[in-house]
Amino acid sequence: MDAAVMVPAAPAIDVLLIEDDPGDALITEEAFERHRIVNRLHQVRDGVEALAFLRKEGEYADAPRPDLILLDLNLPRMAGHEVLSEIKQDADLRRIPVVVLTTSGAEEDVLRSYQLHANAFVTKPVDFDAFVTAIQHIDDFFITVVARPR
Repeated sequence: MDAAVMVPAAPAIDVLLIEDDPGDALITEEAFERHRIVNRLHQVRDGVEALAFLRKEGEYADAPRPDLILLDLNLPRMAGHEVLSEIKQDADLRRIPVVVLTTSGAEEDVLRSYQLHANAFVTKPVDFDAFVTAIQHIDDFFITVVARPR
């Protein structure tokens, strides 16, 4: 007799989406909803807001510490690579996994992101279904597969 093996569901985590494009942010939200991803998605629209959120400054004083960051590179006020550099140089923030999620597929962006210690680089698919699948894979890997420090 085959017994079904129950795998406990991973607890919900906080995900910070650093994305200035309202359309891409909406698609990301829809991807979470479509695949019933229970993680809490928080969004900021530029690099300056991202660092304020992460450092719990100003209006973000009560912001949760994210367990995962999805970072676009093309941001106003402070570019994504600058944000990544700030995160990875900060002893309190550097352990948070950062997935660069951007429209760029340029080799120099990939190389620079990894030089700045990004945990992954994902080029945003143009097709909605492919984008949803990419978000699901990121969630599956960083939430279900990978052990994260607490």
